[in-house]
Amino acid sequence: MLQPSVTEAKGDLLACHSSHSLAHCISADCRLGKGIAVQFKRKFGGVPELMAQHKKPGEVAVLRRGQRFIYNLVTKPKYYEKPTYDTLRRALAAVREHCCAHQVRHLAMPRLGCGLDGLRWDRVLPLIEQAFHGSDVQVTVYSLGGGGLKSEGGGGLKSEDGDK
Repeated sequence: MLQPSVTEAKGDLLACHSSHSLAHCISADCRLGKGIAVQFKRKFGGVPELMAQHKKPGEVAVLRRGQRFIYNLVTKPKYYEKPTYDTLRRALAAVREHCCAHQVRHLAMPRLGCGLDGLRWDRVLPLIEQAFHGSDVQVTVYSLGGGGLKSEGGGGLKSEDGDK
């Protein structure tokens, strides 16, 4: 097994290499009406497929697009509610399980839950690291522009200028 690896890249998450599976957070009502979820909906569609999976908070709805999977981490019941760290942790565990079962080696994501949902990155990063510890999945966290991905909690992010 590879060492768990969480790296950072600045740029457009949706422009990452097509061999990378993608992850982001949604609500169980599958509204995808704000934030990066809107971009996922425009690029990959599949809202009826997501709704048909009837996933609850703490689970993951999965779309297959070409050679990649699109992981929709369900972290809250309704679009206007806020997620919890526990629902994010459980959804990440479900993503890891699916990645391992389907030989996914590269997973790209934004700072999950840290935009409009208001979760703190210094608490989210350790959840990602713990979820993928001991797996072969290489996780890349994308951010747009400046600021970088610094872990206020001292988590071990390696820095990259890109991962294409």
